[in-house]
Formats: sequence, C-alpha cells, structure tokens
Amino acid sequence: MARANLELISSIRKAAKAIKTGTKYQWGHMGSCNCGHLVQQITRLTRSEIHEYAMRKYGDWTEQSVDYCATSGQPLDLVISQMLDAGLDIQDFGHLEKLSDPLVLKKIPLQQRPLRHNVRDDVVLYMRTWADLLQENLTDNIQLPSLELEKA
Repeated sequence: MARANLELISSIRKAAKAIKTGTKYQWGHMGSCNCGHLVQQITRLTRSEIHEYAMRKYGDWTEQSVDYCATSGQPLDLVISQMLDAGLDIQDFGHLEKLSDPLVLKKIPLQQRPLRHNVRDDVVLYMRTWADLLQENLTDNIQLPSLELEKA
C-alpha cells in the first residue's frame, strides 16, 4: 500500500473530486481513467500527454507498472517514477485501475460492493475510502511527546 503523506492524500481527494464533478472520465483512456486522473493531479500532465506517453508502450496501467524500469528513459516510466516518489507502490496502479485493494475494500460497506472498476461513482467511493485509509495510517503513526509536568 502507498506510503501515507499529506500530498498524496490530497492528490487522491482532488482526483476523486474531479471525477465526481464531471471532468472527462473514460476508463479505457490512459489519461482519463482511474490512474490517469491521479497521475494528472500528481504530475500536472494533461490527460492527452499521459495517454500519448502510455501509447509508446504496450498495456494498461497494471501491465505498464509491472514492466516499469526506472532507468529506461521512457516517458511513462518517468511518470511512474514520479508517482512512486509521491508515495505509491507498484501494486497501487493495478489496485486503483481495478478497485481491488483488499484493505480499501474492507473499509467499504458490503452493501456498496462489489465495485465496478469503470463506473464513476464506484471509482470516487474507492478513491475517497483509500484517502481516508491513508489519512488514518498517517495519523496513527504520529507520536506526540509526553506533556506531563514535573512535580516540584
């Protein structure tokens, strides 16, 4: 699972909001799909740029992330590097595309499952739940110093 941090959580929430509010969403388009929207938020690339980079190699986000090579110099590998630097791990690409991370799904009530990976409302629910989970992970790991006062 992704490394929880404020920028990543914010980017996931912004991507969910963009999808929810009617920004172009198209699951089969590498720049407008589930991952494509998050990539837009993190990299500031346009949907067209993302798609053009992706078409230089074979496969969807899951396949391309599995074939990722940090030193290839391929534009999409550079994009994936930025996403990894932002806190994602390789498995997150496939999970986001298919709405399949077991830890995220566990947080979604049974009556709202199964999620359909190419349905706007399901994608928004998954992304918001994922952001909530990351936020919980982040706050759970914050340790405050003891504030006990010494007795004189």
